[in-house]
Amino acid sequence: MTTYRYTVAELRGQLRQLLLSGAAIALGVAFLIASVSGSGALVDSFSQTAAAEVGPGDVQVTRTAAGGGLDAAAERARRTAGVAGVAGVAPRLVGKGSVLTADGRPLDQTAAVSAVADDPALRWQLLTGGHWPAGPGEVLLDADTAHRLDAAPGAEVRLARADGSAATARLAGVLDGRGAPSLAGRPIVGVPAGAVAQYATGVTTAQLDVRVRPDASRARTVEALRAVLGDGVEVRTRDASVTEATRQSRTLYGVVLIAALSFVLIALAVARMVVGNTFTVVLAQRTRQLALLRCVGADRRQLRRLIRRQGLLLGTGASAAGVLLGVGLCAAGTVVVGTLDLGPVHLSLAPAPLTCALAGLFGVLLTLLAVRGPAKAAAAVPPVAALGGTHGPVGGAAKARAAVWTAVLLCAGTALLVAGAVAPPPLSLLAVTVGAIVSFFGVLRLADRLLPAVVGVLGGPARRLGGTAGRLATQQLRLNPGRTGATGSALLLGVTVMVGAVTALEITSNSLVPAVSARQPGVFSAVVTGGGALPAGAVTALGAQRGLAVTPVRSATVELDGRPTLVAAADLARLNPSADGVDQAGALADGAALSGLGGGGVRRVGGPAGGPGTDLRVEPGRSSLPLTLQTGATLLVTPATLDRLAPGAAVTTVWISPGAGEDRSTARRALDRALADHPEVAVTDTGAQAETLRLLLDRMTTVSMALLSFSVAIAGLGVAATLMLSVSERAREIGMLRAIGMSRRQLRRMLTLEAVLLSLAGALVGTGLGVGYGWAAARSLTSTVGTVGGPPVVLVLAALGLTVLTGLAAAVLPARRVGRMTVVDAMRTA
Repeated sequence: MTTYRYTVAELRGQLRQLLLSGAAIALGVAFLIASVSGSGALVDSFSQTAAAEVGPGDVQVTRTAAGGGLDAAAERARRTAGVAGVAGVAPRLVGKGSVLTADGRPLDQTAAVSAVADDPALRWQLLTGGHWPAGPGEVLLDADTAHRLDAAPGAEVRLARADGSAATARLAGVLDGRGAPSLAGRPIVGVPAGAVAQYATGVTTAQLDVRVRPDASRARTVEALRAVLGDGVEVRTRDASVTEATRQSRTLYGVVLIAALSFVLIALAVARMVVGNTFTVVLAQRTRQLALLRCVGADRRQLRRLIRRQGLLLGTGASAAGVLLGVGLCAAGTVVVGTLDLGPVHLSLAPAPLTCALAGLFGVLLTLLAVRGPAKAAAAVPPVAALGGTHGPVGGAAKARAAVWTAVLLCAGTALLVAGAVAPPPLSLLAVTVGAIVSFFGVLRLADRLLPAVVGVLGGPARRLGGTAGRLATQQLRLNPGRTGATGSALLLGVTVMVGAVTALEITSNSLVPAVSARQPGVFSAVVTGGGALPAGAVTALGAQRGLAVTPVRSATVELDGRPTLVAAADLARLNPSADGVDQAGALADGAALSGLGGGGVRRVGGPAGGPGTDLRVEPGRSSLPLTLQTGATLLVTPATLDRLAPGAAVTTVWISPGAGEDRSTARRALDRALADHPEVAVTDTGAQAETLRLLLDRMTTVSMALLSFSVAIAGLGVAATLMLSVSERAREIGMLRAIGMSRRQLRRMLTLEAVLLSLAGALVGTGLGVGYGWAAARSLTSTVGTVGGPPVVLVLAALGLTVLTGLAAAVLPARRVGRMTVVDAMRTA
């Protein structure tokens, strides 16, 4: 009992020094709870979205094989209605249709026409405005399509009938397309069940939605339906249907959870470094006290136990505070999410009790692990050496072993990085990851030499601009290389991971997005529905629109070696310059051709109207450009060559890209204006895939910056803790400086410059490592398409700025403490 009382008393006496370290643990635990809860809310959103598309029916009948509709759906619906316990049946009819603009031109993509059940209890669509359609003359549209048509409930809209004619209907209401993720990106049309065949082709029954009577058993009804409907169908309750629909999303949830926990582990690793460094400094200041305990009979095991108990108490208190903070963050997040329009999704970030308990336990174990090293080092100091205030030098053998280990880590890590950067996937990314981790541990072992050296370089401007305060700040950091290296290592880790992540994502985006875009020669393509030549008026109207880069493609079928072959030609100047084969096509000479099927050599082309033929030199190799430039084309030639092969060849495709300074939405509106009088021309947006990929990578970059900023914030707590401890340790020195005339303002400036120099040194080294690691990771991912670009300068500067601000914030409390110290009190401190 006496030992425990002594442990608690000692912890109370050091609580001020250990408070910031406890805050680092608390922040890490709260981050862990918030990350796990957020990942759980994400998978719950998948389930809710799937439940919205499954619909409100108690039972669903679907086809056993994936895809396709139910066979003999009408007969199965009739037999389903006759089963005891069934109160209603609604076939879910779906088909393909078209929504027309006001001028009669179809929208880009084929619309999904779905039936609105006659039974209100079986309507699966989500109505957000207006009312349900009351007859074949009323329809529903999804919100995006209604917005594009500028149509509100009550307005007239135009649809294509199944026979190809146009029909006018009244917009009864607006649907939330987020309730039908399988139809995402397509116009959605909802019509009464009896009118589906009027507006759609290829109508099938996707499933039967069944309503069970309240007094009937769902399980028994399912068994009865299986017996009546026989083989070839799957009968599930609504809960089972939702589970099946979200089964594949569990894999995505696992990926998201692993990614979130990766960021958490980085933050907790930084917190561990902060706690370990703080305990090392505190125990170094208590060397004399620990030696006295050894003199009165305490052995090394008892000292280690004493320090670990103090770590246990600190970890328990900090983890409890972290659990409370995490629960509070999740509650605030739930309130914020509740104000957002998420469609069918209603999220709660409230953490599970088990999550809170495991996070708290993890925080305690992390603290115990962090104090293990300092406790062992403190207990190993001999009593006589400790009482004399000196420590024995590190043996030469230990130094040699440390140097060898550092060299091995650096060499092995560098070799793996180089191998990963030049090796083909998929092992390249693994090699880069392992190499980055191994080499970074090697750099950490050199932190007590590397960071003071960087501080010395940065100290030049600090000495000139900061005067005496700058000289003292630089000298203090350089004279304590162990403390400088240990404190700066936490910042070094946070900045390295942050810069590495954003660099890898930025270079990957710059490399993959153009590669995706390169599959198509432009952003939009225009063709006549059903094939054929484009109207001359449509081509002229497109060319007259300002802000559009228009490239007409002419094509003709010729006899090549006795076989009909589609040959295309275009002016390549306005095509996407990163498209595969554009450079090669630009070098084509008259009489040469680029092949989409490979091969090469001289080929004989039959002349027009049975005239004499001509020779065509096909360049060896294969290029995807002819295939993407014109559907069905296998050869690309120069316009002059096509004029000779097929005089008067018609324009069959037009590629359009936004002009300089224009965005895709503006170009889209210009296209609509140009083709208002040509409803037979269909436009395809070929840049949507690349834009989706870019948005995804940009969001990942933003999320990475936000999550990794927790690591930098925790590292800032470590800087603040070290400065606070240095104020206590240097109290007499501070008193001497005050006694010889140094002002409180100069002392505050000195501590602020120490924090800034330490943070900036860690940030600069971390930025260099992060850029290298990020480039190597991006290179391993994009080796097959070519690595393009460099690190995001703005984001890297933002990371540097965040680190410097962290250093400034870390200096606030130590500077205030120095400002409150009097000369007499400082000189009196032992």
